[in-house]
Amino acid sequence: MPSPEGRPPHPRVKLAVIGGGSTYTPELIDGFARLRDVLPLEELVLVDPDATRLAVVGGLARRIFARQGHPGRISWTADLDAGIDGAAAVLLQLRVGGQAARLQDETWPLECGCVGQETTGAGGLAKALRTVPVVLDIAERVRRRNPGAWLVDFTNPVGIVTRALLTHGHRAVGLCNVAIGLQRTFAGLLGVPPERVELDHLGLNHLTWARAVRVAGEDLLPRLLAEHGDSLAGTLRLPRPLIDHLGVIPSYYLRYYYRHDAVVRELRTEPPRAAQVAALEQQLLGMYGDPSLDEKPALLSRRGGAYYSEAAVALTSALLGGDGGTQVVNTRNDGTLPFLPDDAVIEAPATVGPAGAAPLPARPLEPLFAGLVSHVTAYEHLALQAALLGRSGRKTGRADGRRAVFSALLAHPLIGQSDHADRLADELIAHNRDHLPWA
Repeated sequence: MPSPEGRPPHPRVKLAVIGGGSTYTPELIDGFARLRDVLPLEELVLVDPDATRLAVVGGLARRIFARQGHPGRISWTADLDAGIDGAAAVLLQLRVGGQAARLQDETWPLECGCVGQETTGAGGLAKALRTVPVVLDIAERVRRRNPGAWLVDFTNPVGIVTRALLTHGHRAVGLCNVAIGLQRTFAGLLGVPPERVELDHLGLNHLTWARAVRVAGEDLLPRLLAEHGDSLAGTLRLPRPLIDHLGVIPSYYLRYYYRHDAVVRELRTEPPRAAQVAALEQQLLGMYGDPSLDEKPALLSRRGGAYYSEAAVALTSALLGGDGGTQVVNTRNDGTLPFLPDDAVIEAPATVGPAGAAPLPARPLEPLFAGLVSHVTAYEHLALQAALLGRSGRKTGRADGRRAVFSALLAHPLIGQSDHADRLADELIAHNRDHLPWA
């Protein structure tokens, strides 16, 4: 029977979550439970090589579904092929190397006076080199078993990973929670429901600017800046005069570019975020193992990834034939930013449906932002080239691999100097040798 709006009913589907043993997963489960009318699930399979974590997280996931009356089945497995078999969509949220690798990404770049961060700079490159080959291997197995399945990528660095998937012909869309987080923040400040807030949010993953905040067609960004500029600047950890000068709301990650040296000084004196997250994860896993817990704990909000579940449900539903509309996603540029190659992956509002994501036409990106976007896109191209070396039996020598890593580091605007790139290339290889087939 058609829905009241005249659309056929949304079919009940099977989804698989790769990296299902993550402490993020209860956030995702909570979203699927609350939004079951948006995306009715028949089965949700958590896939992870860590059987112990899977059992703990999976048990909580079942209790969350039961508490909220969701009729769908939740199962878990370490067998990737079994988990993805018959899945209409596969969500990727894996971390190759775990928190131990993240801790390295955040520390050794600081020795050279460069930002140590898991998605940006040298640490982000290291994560890309570890992650891209693993994700592509998973995607190939998905394509063999379910040629029509969609891949929703939440795995960082999202822009590079999504570009790898699209370049290799996979049905993929990248997802980040920055845009939905900003939307929720602005809605709260304006006192309106989030769904009424429309963002002009454009750039690359972790390199975006909100250039307009529209409610009923009216741009309320000037009001937000005038009335809430101090609190927004504090949240972004950027100076208020800089926000006023830009006239937009930058992504939190822009602080690594706009205040690089100050951030390096902070990172050298603060405990690494990876160490904090590792300790938090142990607390969360202890809580998840409590059989009386049947909802996501408040402590999970400190883990990051706020609103990830709501964005994931909306995107997956649209890809599988539910309500589409406009969503901020990571997808092919295809002329949206004319100064970038068509196959670059941008983060932008897009129409989403069973055919994929198509960016909406955008007014030109201002030179102050376009220059940085172009610079980082060139780095991402070189990073992807480096990540693909030695894959699928292609013979690559250590010298060729190091040359590719050095080029990517030299191209990154947070590194650039040849002596830094030279030293960081050696550090990156030394800390990631087990993940680099040519090393």
